[in-house]
Order: sequence, then C-alpha cells, then structure tokens
Amino acid sequence: MIKEKSIDHHLRATWQAVAKMYNEQATKHDSTMAVAFVLLNIDYENGTPSTALGPQMGMEATSLSRILKSMEEKGAIYREKNPKDGRSVLIKLTELGKEKREVSKLSVIRFNEVIRNNISQEKLDNFFEVTETINRLISNRDIF
Repeated sequence: MIKEKSIDHHLRATWQAVAKMYNEQATKHDSTMAVAFVLLNIDYENGTPSTALGPQMGMEATSLSRILKSMEEKGAIYREKNPKDGRSVLIKLTELGKEKREVSKLSVIRFNEVIRNNISQEKLDNFFEVTETINRLISNRDIF
C-alpha cells in the first residue's frame, strides 16, 4: 500500500500537524493542547460534571484525571460538590482558567478563520460529510 494514498495516513498526518500547531501556541501560554481542550469543554458559568468531561472529549479517564490534577495545582480549575447529585463533582473554572480558556478559544477561532478563508465552503461541506461518514462507519463497527 502506498501511504500517500491511504486515508488513515492523511487523517493522522493532518491531525499531528494540527496538534503540533496548537501545542506550540499553548506553550507560549505555559499550557498544552490537552489542557486547552479541557478548558474549552468546561461550562463557563456552571462547571461540568467530571464524569461527563471524558466522554465529551473522547478522552480516557486516567489521562483526564492527570490533566485535571495538573490544572488544579496550577490554579486553573477547582472542584465543587454537585448540588444536584452529591455523589459527583463539578469541575469549575477559576479566573485564571477563564483567562486561559479565552486564549484557547481565540486560537481555535483564528485557526478556523484561516481555514475558511483558504478552502471553499463546498470543499468544507464535503470534508465534514466525509468525516461524519468515517465516524459513523467506525461507530457502527462497519469497518472490520
């Protein structure tokens, strides 16, 4: 198989380039792409149940747990008992977390603006259709 014609090669190579770009930006703000991703997935006002974050982001619990611990140590988040369910914990943003979240949000917006300014809407629509189909095929176990 020629790797340049392999769909998964292009997906992986593109994601690695995007991840590298975001990590380079995050490093400028003493952060990582993973931390930025978590910040963007925490409800700004009400916080997010810790049990909902992993599935929401497609992240394993152990990886998320390490990231949350680091974020808490750096003062970006805090944990609070969920008033609706005393057994669960809400992850909430501190003021520092909210500031870092805005930086992350601006980076994502900028990336999307540049892509949208350089790729036609028709091609983007096709891209989204293709990725949705790939995800559906994988989730339905229609690949293997």
